[in-house]
Amino acid sequence: MIVGLIADTHDRLPLVEKAVKRLNEEEVELVLHAGDYIAPFVTSRLKELNAKFIGVFGNNDGDRELLKRKFAENGFEIRGNFAEIQVENIKIALLHGHEPQLLNMLINAEVHNVIVHGHTHVAKTERKGKMLVINPGETCGYLTGKSTIALLDTKTLEAKIIEL
Repeated sequence: MIVGLIADTHDRLPLVEKAVKRLNEEEVELVLHAGDYIAPFVTSRLKELNAKFIGVFGNNDGDRELLKRKFAENGFEIRGNFAEIQVENIKIALLHGHEPQLLNMLINAEVHNVIVHGHTHVAKTERKGKMLVINPGETCGYLTGKSTIALLDTKTLEAKIIEL
């Protein structure tokens, strides 16, 4: 299965639309969002996804209850600050990553096959033993000037960063 990974959309609606279009073109079955949507109106752009959606909150997300409600209206799920997702035989941890001690503890514990996080706005994939750690970068493009997402292949446990 190909899983779409996205983070740090920060209300940049035209780039959210580009990300959704690309994820649909890639025919992903699941999209994981590592937080920092910012405002609930971003859900109107994400609802065009042709995939299941699971997300977590970031440190800049505003009205969390309204975000949860708006996502739920579109059949999407926000699980709070952390989510553990089982995809086939792959155990994925999803968090924003703004608490470095928590992120490092998860990485050092090596109990997940994949850890997906955002926050730094820097797209990066790295391995720790058999575990894959992925930051899909920033969809918004505000800090790096590059709008990125990532695709995770659960069969090969490989990820690639896609510039929009």
